[in-house]
Amino acid sequence: MPVVVSMLRGVNVGVHHRIKMDALRAVYESLKLRDPRTYVQSGNVIFSTGEQNLDALAGKIEAAIEKAFGFHSDVILRTAAEMKDVIARNPFAKRDNIEPNKLLVTFLKTEPPKTVRDQVLAIKADPEELHIRGRELYIYYPNGMARPKLSLAAVERILKIPGTGRNWNSVTRMLEMAEHLASE
Repeated sequence: MPVVVSMLRGVNVGVHHRIKMDALRAVYESLKLRDPRTYVQSGNVIFSTGEQNLDALAGKIEAAIEKAFGFHSDVILRTAAEMKDVIARNPFAKRDNIEPNKLLVTFLKTEPPKTVRDQVLAIKADPEELHIRGRELYIYYPNGMARPKLSLAAVERILKIPGTGRNWNSVTRMLEMAEHLASE
């Protein structure tokens, strides 16, 4: 049975769109998704499913979240194999001194067209470094994410594709959880 990593956009950030993880797991269980497990409080759920159409599944989850909690949250899904590929495609993997808590992966719903990728890559990002690989943006913040020079809002305005970011520690931990669930 395939294992899927689900990431919600914009939950439990500030005072809006609050979801308790036990309530979120209950929503996933109500959709007959097997053995949902949450990771941290930002809307990460790892589960098993026989569903093959992940786009349709994301829509079902979004509708269930809106019904249960009264707001819309984009849901980004990746299979365990896709998460493994995200890690393998890390453009910073061979570089020394990359701090995992300063590396952000933004998972997009769809792959941006070449013209849009080119526009995003043309944004002045120094000292941050931005790469696009398929449906993921990899951004390294050498000075941390608190006050970056690179405006993620500007990137999102150009992309016009929903996405959600996770730091490298979270990405690797979610893959570990997915692999563990797959082995059970």
